Amino acid sequence: MKAFMVEKYGDATGMHAADIPDPQVGADDVLVRIHAASVNPLDMKIRDGSLKAILPYRLPLVLGNDLAGEVVQVGSSVTRFAVGDEVYARPDKDRIGTFAELLAVHQDDLAPKPATLTMTEAASLPLVALTAWQALVERARVQPGQKVLIHAGAGGLGSIAVQLAKELGAHVAATASTAKADLVKNLGADEVIDYRTQDFTEILDGYDVVLDSLGGDNLARSLRVLKSGGIAISVAGPPDPAFARELGANPVLRLAMTALSSKTRRQAKRLGVTYSFLFMKASGDQLRELTPLIDTGKIRPVVDTVFPFDDTFHAMEYVEKGRAKAGKVVVSMT
Repeated sequence: MKAFMVEKYGDATGMHAADIPDPQVGADDVLVRIHAASVNPLDMKIRDGSLKAILPYRLPLVLGNDLAGEVVQVGSSVTRFAVGDEVYARPDKDRIGTFAELLAVHQDDLAPKPATLTMTEAASLPLVALTAWQALVERARVQPGQKVLIHAGAGGLGSIAVQLAKELGAHVAATASTAKADLVKNLGADEVIDYRTQDFTEILDGYDVVLDSLGGDNLARSLRVLKSGGIAISVAGPPDPAFARELGANPVLRLAMTALSSKTRRQAKRLGVTYSFLFMKASGDQLRELTPLIDTGKIRPVVDTVFPFDDTFHAMEYVEKGRAKAGKVVVSMT
């Protein structure tokens, strides 16, 4: 089968197309013929090697963390799927590789594709939808009437998180550029702050939850808009000790993660709030919980551009250079 490989960590020059053997299918695996896959910033971080400490992949590696496609084979212990089923998934972090024609996915990580979506639309959702669910539902336990700030509200994660937070009954603020303000409002945001001309810390106050996808100074400033007892959840900030324990990291790595996040955690403690780092997990069950919201139009995908599979390299470049105007970039195999 054809796949896009990373031969060595570094920039885009370490990536190329290759013909490789078809995947082996285990007893609990479902072999999916991939119709579409989306591009995530995570793909560039893996390619560059910046996540080697927590994701120690063996090279060469097939990139790609989202898929939508059709089941072509099932393992002997598979009970949930049959040949011909249309499915979508974010494969487990140890079994990525959706920039390929085929992928063997554990049945627990897979879900039936939302009936109302095309393959390209469905492929845009799993990673960002699961991240939004795990942040807002699992970790923050957002309740009706609470105030939630979503950074980069027009981005891949932000565009889904805004819709989910609104569905959970929250008052939703989001940061975005003026050009994207109408889109973000149409997704459900009650307030949109132009990050280029406005300081969100001067406008917002008393928030229960912040979902941060930018890290750095943006995360530090976000802590100041939270009410006492509030929580800032970041997918871009420094890993914290809870994540190190969850990862099963060795003592050296645990110490390193504790040190990396110590400044942020100290600042949060002084303000009477909590900082939490989130690295999302694959979950077919959670995708099943999201699917009714998708099929009823309460959460809708936002797709910026679709590239053909042969142009996967350019699709990644497009995302890496910040050319996407809103939502996700998708690679179509068909």
